[in-house]
Amino acid sequence: MSSSLVVCEVDESLKDKLKKFRFRKETSNAAILMKIDMEKQLVILEEEYDDISMDDLRNELPERHYKYVHDDGRVSYPLCFIFSSPVGCKPEQQMMYAGSKNRLVQTAELTKVFETRNPDDLTEEWLKSHLSFFR
Repeated sequence: MSSSLVVCEVDESLKDKLKKFRFRKETSNAAILMKIDMEKQLVILEEEYDDISMDDLRNELPERHYKYVHDDGRVSYPLCFIFSSPVGCKPEQQMMYAGSKNRLVQTAELTKVFETRNPDDLTEEWLKSHLSFFR
């Protein structure tokens, strides 16, 4: 039932950014940080990052293009959506984040969707362990 719950729509300009991000040609790690505009009930762009490390990204958290070097030397750039809602949110805000996640995943056509409650967990090892399912 919760998979059909839509609390917030995705801003049209963010949809365009996500499409361009999905098909970008650069080989550096990049990320899009999104947030919910509570008044408009809209998922909007918070910040864009290019050439960012996992440590720096973790520090920016209050959506990622990630360069992944396989054990055999191959390089891939998996598009990952890492969902994290701000710690200490009011319950209604938590519901807005959780209820908007599925619409955002569908809009951006994402397949690698991960969730973390603790931004400190977001490390290179954490992401590699989650991506190992997709090999």
